[in-house]
Amino acid sequence: MPIIEVTHLAKRYGEHVAVRDVSFSVAEGEIFGIVGRNGAGKTTTVECVAGLRQPDSGTIIVDGLDPREDRAELTRRLGVQLQSSALPDRITVREAVHMFASFHGHRVSADALIEQVGLGEKRDARYGRLSGGQKQRLSIALALVGAPRVAILDELTTGLDPQARRDTWELIEHIRDQGITVVLVTHFMEEAERLCDRVALIHGGVVAALDTPAGLIRRAGVGERVTFTPSAPVARDVLAGLDGVREVVVDRRGRVVVTGDVDVTGTVVAELAGVGVRVTDLRVERPTLDAAFLALTGAPAEAA
Repeated sequence: MPIIEVTHLAKRYGEHVAVRDVSFSVAEGEIFGIVGRNGAGKTTTVECVAGLRQPDSGTIIVDGLDPREDRAELTRRLGVQLQSSALPDRITVREAVHMFASFHGHRVSADALIEQVGLGEKRDARYGRLSGGQKQRLSIALALVGAPRVAILDELTTGLDPQARRDTWELIEHIRDQGITVVLVTHFMEEAERLCDRVALIHGGVVAALDTPAGLIRRAGVGERVTFTPSAPVARDVLAGLDGVREVVVDRRGRVVVTGDVDVTGTVVAELAGVGVRVTDLRVERPTLDAAFLALTGAPAEAA
């Protein structure tokens, strides 16, 4: 049985429809991604799941509970890191985690949790003096302090530098390895592709597609693009007839660009090797979830 089930969720604010019709389920122990451009309805969806907003229609069940009817019990099983959250600048890491732990009856060791999220050396640092990555690690600790079965992490790495983002990704994987189900909300396709077992693409307030990252890429028909310089001139027809090849372009300098299905590079290189042609200056552009999102929705993922 899924740990989260959302069926025909809808929410509007006045004339603005934030969520039109969203349905999905989340399996226990997975990292489930909710992705889409800004304003697609991602945050509203998870706020309804967490019981922070009341949906206009639809049903939500989280670990057997209805967020509208069982809000108090749900807070014991669900940890939430919201997109916009802040603490007083003068509070220390230790003070913040101990304060939040007290709300849950100290169900986990606050000091051990600080170590777990990599803030041991910053336990006495004030919030206002933490880096962006350290603030995000603290927000994760606060989401986990009640020993939840499910953690919702909303736009966790927005504004972080590349190294801080990758450090945060490793922490999320560690959380999942502890048996906690993670719902990850993001508009960074690289993040979803790296972390998520399955992904729901939200577009225009509905689920445009739901599958594994690889499944979404296959469904979108997004292929590989390989560019190279052959050691000898190659007739376009030699490559155009190969299985999986969609397009072959040869420029005036003899440089070749082949677009085709996933793994078309191996087919092309093997064919050329068979006729004694070597490939140099090889560049392979593999299909990504970002390209799949564009193909499936007609909109770039990070559009405003």
